[in-house]
Amino acid sequence: MTNPQSATTATRTPGSAPSGEGEPHLARALSNRHIQLLAIGGAIGTGLFMGSGKTISVAGPSVIFVYMIIGFMLFFVMRAMGELLLSNLNYKSFSDFAGDLLGPWAGFFTGWTYWFCWVVTGVADVIAIAGYAETLIPGIPLWIPGVLTILILLALNLPTVKAFGETEFWFALIKIVAIVALIVTGLVMILTGFQSPAGQASFTNLWSHGGFFPREFMGFVAGFQIAVFAFVGIELVGTAAAETKNPEHNLPKAINAIPVRVMLFYVGALIILMSVTPWTEFKAGHSPFIGMFSLAGLGIAATVVNLVVLTSAMSSANSGIYSTSRMVFGLARDGDAPAVFGKLSRRKVPQNALFLSCVLLLAGVVLLYAGKDIGAAFDMVTTVSAVCFMFVWSIILLSYLVYRKKRPELAAASKYKMPGGVAMVYVVFAFFLFLIWALTTQPDTLTALLVTPIWFVILVIAWLAIRRSPHHLARHEAWKQSMK
Repeated sequence: MTNPQSATTATRTPGSAPSGEGEPHLARALSNRHIQLLAIGGAIGTGLFMGSGKTISVAGPSVIFVYMIIGFMLFFVMRAMGELLLSNLNYKSFSDFAGDLLGPWAGFFTGWTYWFCWVVTGVADVIAIAGYAETLIPGIPLWIPGVLTILILLALNLPTVKAFGETEFWFALIKIVAIVALIVTGLVMILTGFQSPAGQASFTNLWSHGGFFPREFMGFVAGFQIAVFAFVGIELVGTAAAETKNPEHNLPKAINAIPVRVMLFYVGALIILMSVTPWTEFKAGHSPFIGMFSLAGLGIAATVVNLVVLTSAMSSANSGIYSTSRMVFGLARDGDAPAVFGKLSRRKVPQNALFLSCVLLLAGVVLLYAGKDIGAAFDMVTTVSAVCFMFVWSIILLSYLVYRKKRPELAAASKYKMPGGVAMVYVVFAFFLFLIWALTTQPDTLTALLVTPIWFVILVIAWLAIRRSPHHLARHEAWKQSMK
């Protein structure tokens, strides 16, 4: 277990289905710049561009602390994930180490829930893209941008994984440029005392409209609901571990940069937005990024930002399609999904798993016509997604606890130890319980929270149906032997 295997080995972890040496495997084609921008792209999701309007409107300036707290807690989840992935380079993703450390059931539940998370997130992105397209081209039927998005995503992911990495590199770069441009433009407006119908641009706007906590404690709590969705995808570097060159160097580098990215891209952008325009002017369903450039009189820039925000949603959906296809591929290789999804194309891409995820994204097109409005549909699917992502993050932490207990020699030898160790795991668990409670405080998120368990009921039924097969019984015995 302690010796890293070469990138081309097909050896599986204990508790996984065996693979022959000659079987096709995922290629390690993602370079350092790919994995760095993939991490940034995962950390800057549609929730920041589209959801921050609602978050600001319900929490006021305290939203700054909301994003800082969430980013701080999730950093420890990523550090636990990084230590586990680097403890054994046979682990292809967190689904692998969950199955290895917690048992085959954990690999099954984690893999399928993560797949479901990203399908739901992809649906949210399709909804967001349709909304932005309608803003750019008034009167366009919503199904057209929805279907077009899915076809483009398929075209981007069918070539090699390097093509995906290159596409996501440029998507993420566009997002970074947009946020930096917003911060620079906002600073100029603040320093020159820009005057708008809402008042003068000034840092004093952060506290002069009711203070940092104008909605008091419950407003602060409400801010966590949509803000947590902005961070989904932060664990994407863990899904890409099997296709990353030199993971011992590149994974820690990407994970360690998370706090800086949160401070710059989330906290920095929000401080500028609420300094230029008082928080009382923000509304749910409207992107603050587009609003600020329009306010500055940069009509063309506002249109460009609309395109950038649309690109951000495309980037998030692109990452989702990538991660779901790899997760289904892994599940199929472990016997937890139909074998047809465990096959690779000549270019080392799991194309059958890709087709499955893209077809399911069509649900986003249906939701566009089923809900009251785009904002309501977006809120519903983002809440379901956030709850499922919390489950996956919790499994990562549970795996870390078992790793520390059952494999102390690996933990002692680790060169990338999680700060705070076991104690910090329980702090993060307490925070997740707080997030679940926060979701119960608003009617729309409570409804979505009550619907989410249906997914886990389906998984339990599926697991009970397959766990008695000879293959799964053999996997369970192998896992028990490995844990002695």
